[in-house]
Amino acid sequence: MRTFADLDDLVALVAQRNGADLFVRWSLGPDADGGRCSRDGLTGLALPGLSANALAVEPWWGDRPLRLWVARRLHDYRHLRERRSTGTRPWVLEGTEVGRGPDNEPLVDRHRPIGWITDEVLAECERLVLATAATPWGPLDREG
Repeated sequence: MRTFADLDDLVALVAQRNGADLFVRWSLGPDADGGRCSRDGLTGLALPGLSANALAVEPWWGDRPLRLWVARRLHDYRHLRERRSTGTRPWVLEGTEVGRGPDNEPLVDRHRPIGWITDEVLAECERLVLATAATPWGPLDREG
């Protein structure tokens, strides 16, 4: 599996595909996830796909920079690294959205791993988001 060591490389992939069917998953990786699906943390219920975050740009984003969009998508969910198992890290996958999870996150099926995202990219995302934020902005961490 490829490794994204520079934010611009990831942005280029999203631009090439217009983000369609591209997602970021925070886990131990495709091998650990296997063919399994995610579970609802509250009820333990098996969900119909893997929880992930879409990289497709929403229409309301307008003509704002794609680089900032991708950086925000990674920055917003960085808390998952600390909340989940040791070794949790982000990776890009291609898949089909089959529903929404309990936090309204996309659930992805028929997924194909594309690449790991390095700590350097995460640091670059944090710098970009903090430099452009209109207000202080942290992760979407409901416990934090």
